[in-house]
Amino acid sequence: MFLTNAMHISSHLVAELYKNRWQIELFFKWLKQHLKIRKFWGTTENAVRIQIYAAICAYCLVAIVQHDMKLDRSMYEILQILSISLTDKTHLRDLFDKTKFQNDKERFGPNEPGLFDY
Repeated sequence: MFLTNAMHISSHLVAELYKNRWQIELFFKWLKQHLKIRKFWGTTENAVRIQIYAAICAYCLVAIVQHDMKLDRSMYEILQILSISLTDKTHLRDLFDKTKFQNDKERFGPNEPGLFDY
């Protein structure tokens, strides 16, 4: 049952609005879980937008690298390797081949959605 005080709209439209609102909530949950934005550097709408867009771009680039290189690693592990190798000039294939993590709790996790999953 959906409750609203807007009696001029249909019940179907109210249900659609709730569904769309839930999609927005899921998107923000995904942002918090995957982009790891702990605090915003600026307080203006533009500053927040730029930080979110930059984080999404970085995430997409890493997902493309993961997909194109057919890496058998979680997104978390790839981001960890890249974060400790920012100034390293090693080729990416060599970097991922020689780096091993012992305690990767998210590897092959069932809750990690893939960007290229169909």
